[in-house]
Amino acid sequence: MPGQDTVYVWIGRGIGTRPVPAGRLLRQAAAGVLGCPEADLVVSHRPGGAPLVERGTGLGRVTVPASVSRHGGVTVVAVRADGPVGVDVERHRCLPALGLARRWYDPSEVAWLAARPEAGRDRDFLRLWTAKEAVGKALGVGLRAGGSRRRMPVPDTGRLLPVPDVAGMWVGHLDSSGALVLAVAVVGGEAEVVVVEEA
Repeated sequence: MPGQDTVYVWIGRGIGTRPVPAGRLLRQAAAGVLGCPEADLVVSHRPGGAPLVERGTGLGRVTVPASVSRHGGVTVVAVRADGPVGVDVERHRCLPALGLARRWYDPSEVAWLAARPEAGRDRDFLRLWTAKEAVGKALGVGLRAGGSRRRMPVPDTGRLLPVPDVAGMWVGHLDSSGALVLAVAVVGGEAEVVVVEEA
């Protein structure tokens, strides 16, 4: 395991529109973080619906911070040894990016998006959207209470950046040149992100 701050992102591609079961990916990822057999782990849900991965009982219980996102036939999970984590995935697709941004985003994000090349606006819109979703999951509030207007850093593929106005929150995108747009958020500072594609 590279380090306590490492975030492990598992991407499972289902068959057609049937996604890989999130519980299976959560157990695989958490077993790697804890160095234990998958059979030792229990996957359940918190009252708000967030995943909960635990090992042991009573005072010996260990909880692994985790997040899940699904889109189409893809399931993505993120786990880390310590501290909240959020993940979100969308498939790249054509959409009315500026119109949607004007409705949902902070004015500074709308201005940034309007200045971007038209050919890439769909992807840029989704990069902001997935960042907002991932941050909301890491905070444990989703997009409630104005989360879609929460300002994000300008997307920069490959590294985590501090989120404006949210102390200790970092968000970034994994390589989004393909069909997926994928964001990861962590509380506590910049972290290494390791991607595992399930075969």
